[in-house]
Amino acid sequence: MKKAFKFRDIECANCAQEIEDAAAKIEGVNKVRINFLSERMTLDADDARFDEIIAEIKKIAKTIEPDAVLEA
Repeated sequence: MKKAFKFRDIECANCAQEIEDAAAKIEGVNKVRINFLSERMTLDADDARFDEIIAEIKKIAKTIEPDAVLEA
């Protein structure tokens, strides 16, 4: 399944890259891209684990950038 989400309040491009790199390592993620300027994340991941993957990305984001909000 491939979906796009709003990803607000990421402070810097480096933080966006760190979140993207960590999210890409999650089992079931085929491809993930976070665009810092447009505040968008595109995720292509396993349908059966999609909601679980989103929850994991939210946790990762909070550890890297506490103010980040993934609108999923």
